[in-house]
Amino acid sequence: MRYDTPEPFKIDIPEHALIDLDERLRRWRPPTAIADRGSWASGTDPGFLADLVDHWRHGYDWQRCQEAINRWPNYLVDIGPQRIHFIREPGTEMEGAPRPMPLVITHGWPGSIVEFLHVIDVLAHPERHGGDPLDAFDVIVPSLPGYGFSGPPIREDGSVGPIGPRAIADLWHRLVHDKLNYRRPYGVQGGDWGAVVSSWLAFDHPRREEKDEWHSGVVGLHLNMMGLRPGIDLGTAGLSAAEKTWLETMRGGLDDKTAYQRIQATRPQTLGVALTDSPVGLAAWIVEKFRDWSDCGGDPNRRFPIDLLIDNVMVYWLTGTAGTATWLYRGAAQQKPRGLPADERVETPTGFAAFPADLAPAPPREWIERAYNLKRYTVMPSGGHFAALEEPKLLVEDVRAFFRPLRFGAAND
Repeated sequence: MRYDTPEPFKIDIPEHALIDLDERLRRWRPPTAIADRGSWASGTDPGFLADLVDHWRHGYDWQRCQEAINRWPNYLVDIGPQRIHFIREPGTEMEGAPRPMPLVITHGWPGSIVEFLHVIDVLAHPERHGGDPLDAFDVIVPSLPGYGFSGPPIREDGSVGPIGPRAIADLWHRLVHDKLNYRRPYGVQGGDWGAVVSSWLAFDHPRREEKDEWHSGVVGLHLNMMGLRPGIDLGTAGLSAAEKTWLETMRGGLDDKTAYQRIQATRPQTLGVALTDSPVGLAAWIVEKFRDWSDCGGDPNRRFPIDLLIDNVMVYWLTGTAGTATWLYRGAAQQKPRGLPADERVETPTGFAAFPADLAPAPPREWIERAYNLKRYTVMPSGGHFAALEEPKLLVEDVRAFFRPLRFGAAND
């Protein structure tokens, strides 16, 4: 069945899927632990994982998470051959004021729509949380192709297989413009793959002016991770001292944290077998990243309730998308061109929130300005890669502050 227009959708996981999960959890086989310099030094701590599995079996309630997702208006829609799941919560409208700006928020890996469930209402209805209703957004939260309740990625030739972030950006614009029928400019926000997709969206589909009217396109881009590198020759570019220091840090400090990228880009099919067949293996693969990339001081429980960690894993497990989600790394590697054209940048006004404990240190302002029309750069006091979960108030306020001066151009359909 095709969904040429968005169709309301309710998540309803059958009982037999939960029974199967419980049986797999009951029979999991813990690996031999390495005697190492620290409990997380070689991967997910065996003790932490054992406690997580015990809670998963005896204390976790999927129905709670399912209801939390279903609280919001969920939809399925087909854009060409690609099926997309998304949440859309219209913002509060004020008489005599511009209509709420559409805002597309995109997750990454190993995240999901779960990252944003608790900020949707704050962004769409600020007045319910002590904010100004003039800051309201029409919030749109899609699941990336191959993730959660979206369908597997579909290539241009119609076959199932990896696609890159630039192709996803085009899907997002078609979702906003063609399927949701917005004729006013919209904003985009993201970290991780969401930053890459949002950056391409702003580059390929900026707002445009015709006959003194603004038409649908990206009016502003807000990032909590840099999505695209400058299209420059590092050998000849005149780099600042801060840029040189940052690049040296990047060259030497990421190997230990990014090994997963190589296997997900080169052997996603093989890895997908393990992640799709073993819920505990999937949890270990994902939870390690939440620990390593966050401002948790080495203990995931300091930032993420155990139920929240499992909620995110469950979205991958119950939809069988743990394998297809990794395809995005292959799709990005195959995308041509992979980066910005030489000496071009994203001209859409851009805001950047630098959280100190991200996967990689935030680049200096001048490096970002080589790739983006940077209008706002905020150094955050705390938080890491999963900003919407770790520091939701800081992220929301920065998003609001960045888009306030851009709203006038988005006032008219």
